[in-house]
Amino acid sequence: MAALQNSLPSLHHTLFLNAFPQKGLQKHHHTAFLCCKRGVSVRVKAEQSSSAAASSSSSHFQDSCGRRQMIAAGITAPLVSIVDRTSITFAAETKKGFLPVTDKKDGYSFLYPFGWQEVVIEGQDKVFKDVIEPLESVSVNMIPTNKQDIRDFGSPQEVAETLIKKVLAPPTQKTKLIEAAEHDVDGKVYYTFEFLTLAPNYTRHALTAVSIGNGKFYTLTTGANERRWSKMKDRLLTVIDSFKIFNV
Repeated sequence: MAALQNSLPSLHHTLFLNAFPQKGLQKHHHTAFLCCKRGVSVRVKAEQSSSAAASSSSSHFQDSCGRRQMIAAGITAPLVSIVDRTSITFAAETKKGFLPVTDKKDGYSFLYPFGWQEVVIEGQDKVFKDVIEPLESVSVNMIPTNKQDIRDFGSPQEVAETLIKKVLAPPTQKTKLIEAAEHDVDGKVYYTFEFLTLAPNYTRHALTAVSIGNGKFYTLTTGANERRWSKMKDRLLTVIDSFKIFNV
């Protein structure tokens, strides 16, 4: 664990914003994407105005679904078409309801729920989030390491507790580790863990996967508001289970 403790300053710099997915600085790589982002604001506003004019019998759930359908159809498709394909490719086939990301430069891949939007948050390599439920997000981060195996940093529980307390949650929030486990995929060891972070006005239920490859310590974290955990659990588990590291 001493090796992991020594890595904490760099880990803290690159991962700490995972605890604040709703407050991250949103920027985009391309001018065309910025135009698309402005289009998002207009379309969401138009949808909200239309909803306000609708009859009082329309439920919040129907409004939310309508906005999600609009976002999925009007935002995600153009987003996919303009992402930098030199480092990310979107496969033709994937699990229903998900889109794949493969970063050929950094050597990792994962799935994320259809309808989530890519944003850029300083200090994180890749972030996708739901524009309506900001606590629903997935992020990937990396730092250099001279270790060859995640087990060199300690047991799953030791690594999980250290990262949760020192990196994945701010010191002002209470945390609770629910479960930590180890599994092997194609000869590579991954640690996965489930935990809660308790803020004054919300509780986030999160899942994290960590592994080592290509001289890097990889961390993928996804989660949702506790009130939506039962609805999002299976989708978030799919995100975690899909995370793979490959040699580059």
